[in-house]
Amino acid sequence: MDRKHFLQLGGFAVASAAMPGLITACNSKANAGGEDLFFDISLAQWSLHRTLFDGDLEHLDFPATAKNEFGITAVEYVNQFFKDKAEDTDYLDEMNSRCSDLGVDQVLIMIDGEGALAATDDKERQQSVENHYKWVEAAQYLGCHSIRVNARGGGSREDQRKAAVDGLGSLASFAKDYDINIIVENHGGYSSDGDWIAGVMEEVGMDNCGTLPDFGNFCIEHKDGECVNEYDRYKGVKQMMPYAKGVSAKSHAFNAEGHETNTDYEKMLQIVKDAGYTGHIGIEYEGSELSESEGIKATKELLIQAGKELS
Repeated sequence: MDRKHFLQLGGFAVASAAMPGLITACNSKANAGGEDLFFDISLAQWSLHRTLFDGDLEHLDFPATAKNEFGITAVEYVNQFFKDKAEDTDYLDEMNSRCSDLGVDQVLIMIDGEGALAATDDKERQQSVENHYKWVEAAQYLGCHSIRVNARGGGSREDQRKAAVDGLGSLASFAKDYDINIIVENHGGYSSDGDWIAGVMEEVGMDNCGTLPDFGNFCIEHKDGECVNEYDRYKGVKQMMPYAKGVSAKSHAFNAEGHETNTDYEKMLQIVKDAGYTGHIGIEYEGSELSESEGIKATKELLIQAGKELS
C-alpha cells in the first residue's frame, strides 16, 4: 500500500472509530454556552504563540487549553509547533485521540516555512508546492478541511500573480484527491491587496482553492518597521469573502467598552454575514496590552456580542 492510501485509510479509521464527527468538523457548532450566532468560534493556535514558544504549553495540550480555559471546541493549528511531525502517524494519532476525548474539532493547519508558492523561479516554486504535500496529507489524517498557505514570491505584481496562479493551482490539484482546501491568507505583500488576491482566485478557478480573510494583515509594504502602504481592511475582506473557507478575527487592543481599537467588529462581521458565510471564525489575538489568555477572552466576548447583534 502506498503512503497516500495508508494515510487516507488510517485517518479515516481514527476519525470513524474515535471521533465520529471529526471529518465534518466545519459543520459542528462550537460556541460555548450555545450562543445563537451565524458562525462558529474556533481558536487559532497563534493566539498562544508566546506561551508555546516559551515552553509553558505543549502543542498536544493546546486543544485541552482551548476547551477548558476558553470554552472553545474547535482549533486551528500552526505547523511551527509540530513541524517535524507531519509524517509521524503515531503523533497524529495522539492528536486525534486527545481531540476525540475532549470533543474538540480540528479545523485547519496554518503552514509557514515551506517555501514561496508564488516564487517566479519554476524549480523553486515546484519545490515549495511539493513541500506542502505532507501537510495536505496530515490535514486529511486529522480531519481538517483546509491548510492555510502563503502566496508570496519575488518579482513584479504581474509576475507574482502568474506564479501564484500556477503554484496554488498545482497544490490544489494535489489536495483535491484528499478533499482538502488550499486557502490563502492576506499575509503581507500582494496577498494583502484585495484586488490582487481576488484576481488570483478567479484565475485559479478551483473549488478547493480559496481564501482565509484576516481582519488585520492588510499592510502591503513595510519600511523601517512601519507600514507605509496599507490596504483598506473592510474592502479587502469584502473582496476575499466570496472565496472564503475560513475567517480570522485578528485582535490587538481593546478600549474600555471592550471594542477592538483597530477593527470595527460589527462592521466586519456584517461583511462576513452578507457573504453568506456560516463557518468558523478563528480568534487570533496578537496584542501585548493584555496577556494572551485575557486577549483571547476579550476577543471571544467581542465576537459573541457583535455576532448576537447580527444574528
